[in-house]
Amino acid sequence: MPQQSPGWKALGAEPASGRAGRWVVGKQDMDSEEARSAPVARDPGRLVPPECAHLTSGTRGRRRKDWSCSLVVASLVGAFGSSFLYGYNLSAVNAPTPYIKTFYNESWERRHGHRIDLDTLTLLWSVTVSIFAIGGLVGTFLVKLIGKVLGRKFTLLVNNGFAISALLLMACSLQAGAFEMLILGRFIMGVDGGIALSVLPMYLSEISPKEIRGSLGQVTAIFICIGVFTGQLLGLPELLGKESTWPYLFGVIAVPVLVQLVSLPFLPESPRYLIFEKHDQAGAEKAFQTFLGKEDVSREVEEVLAESREQRNSRLVSVLELLRSPSVRWQVITVVITMACYQLCGLNAIWFYTNSIFGKAGIPPEKIPYITLSTGGIETLAAIFSGLVIERMGRRPLLIGGFGLMTLFFGILTVTLMLQDHAPWIPYLSVVCILAIIAAFCSGPGGIPFILTGEFFQQSQRPAAYTVAGTVNWLSNFAVGLLFPFIQNSLDTYCFLVFAVICLAGALCLYFVLPETKNKTHAEISQAFAKRNKAYPPEKKIAVTDDKTNGRPQ
Repeated sequence: MPQQSPGWKALGAEPASGRAGRWVVGKQDMDSEEARSAPVARDPGRLVPPECAHLTSGTRGRRRKDWSCSLVVASLVGAFGSSFLYGYNLSAVNAPTPYIKTFYNESWERRHGHRIDLDTLTLLWSVTVSIFAIGGLVGTFLVKLIGKVLGRKFTLLVNNGFAISALLLMACSLQAGAFEMLILGRFIMGVDGGIALSVLPMYLSEISPKEIRGSLGQVTAIFICIGVFTGQLLGLPELLGKESTWPYLFGVIAVPVLVQLVSLPFLPESPRYLIFEKHDQAGAEKAFQTFLGKEDVSREVEEVLAESREQRNSRLVSVLELLRSPSVRWQVITVVITMACYQLCGLNAIWFYTNSIFGKAGIPPEKIPYITLSTGGIETLAAIFSGLVIERMGRRPLLIGGFGLMTLFFGILTVTLMLQDHAPWIPYLSVVCILAIIAAFCSGPGGIPFILTGEFFQQSQRPAAYTVAGTVNWLSNFAVGLLFPFIQNSLDTYCFLVFAVICLAGALCLYFVLPETKNKTHAEISQAFAKRNKAYPPEKKIAVTDDKTNGRPQ
């Protein structure tokens, strides 16, 4: 009888002996030669809780065996209290925009005796939208310090304090008659998002077997989409999108916060963090047993210990050291390109200003909230589709193809906006283009950049890498949120050509620099970049010939 894993006790589930089956090594940074020579093992003592027995049933779908119940719960709870909130706060301010602007006018008139002028109101609203990104940038810089001291799991838990502070400020701003509270709340909510979007992908990357690393990483993107959709749904006039109830939209933030606070403490810390930072081998072994759903995790523990021994003289790399390191130069460049395009491709402009865009497309005002709701639904379905196919198709075709399709549909959208007065059906063609842009984004560019950041770098470099990625992400987010209204006013129907050019440039750059990372270990991914970097990671020298890199994975 196999010994019960402590993780199942915490979750209140009794383990049961699973079927004997093939277990595929799930170590991210395992050396490529070691991976090829690793024997296939059968593990009759694998732990599978009864409610998850269907994950291992049948002979088809080997990848389903890698999904333990704890892994599923960790990804869902982590994402619901983290990336869901990011998506929700992207869209929650859209539906009540007219009422919030009225609130700004009334507050201004009470204090100054006259209504606010249009330019100042536009500036205040742009700051309200874009300050979310400034908070995100601040949160990104806090990740390395907090993450090292508290670990991945406890950083996510402590991060809920920012969300609670933000929801109180935003939900009470109308009653207090102070629009500054709403702006400050948006900033603090951005801090929460900045920490969450760095720590959550890191946590998921470190607890998942490499065979499902991409699919598990897509959970971050899927919950961003679900958050966007929820914000749109609750913003309908029949629900909370009314003048008297719009502050309650921000009170909804309490639900995912509470779910994460009561659930996440019962899940283990990242086993890689426990070994690298806490030198807690016993704790790491228990964490592996819980996340992998089996008793014998000696191979996984030994692989992480071997990597730890290789890096025992290493400390956490600083951002400056990462940027100066020749062995990861093109990894950093690729992450910067993907994160910049992730924000500058124009998707957040669509979320922030959906009502305005649809209004300019000629859609009747009473239909706009419901068409907006369809965009969130399309986004969620596309993200789920990406999570299902990413381990078959790989990262590269989904990412490059997504940016390519966005380029095409941004061009068509520009044409339809120019011709919208020529036929009554053309405005609806504009809506179709917007839905196609959203679907193309969520099928690849919406989640893969977060996955790549975790895959490109070794343990000691990962916090600095997420800081770089987060900085580019949030600065780009801020630029779009602040500048898009002015770009739209200046270029009118041609404004989306700016995003088309960015998407095209991103697709072309990634076509030439991005290797496929599907099912690759860190050593294999480093090999793929080695010739371009003209330098090698310190842990392994890789022989390079004139025409190929020796041992490069095909």
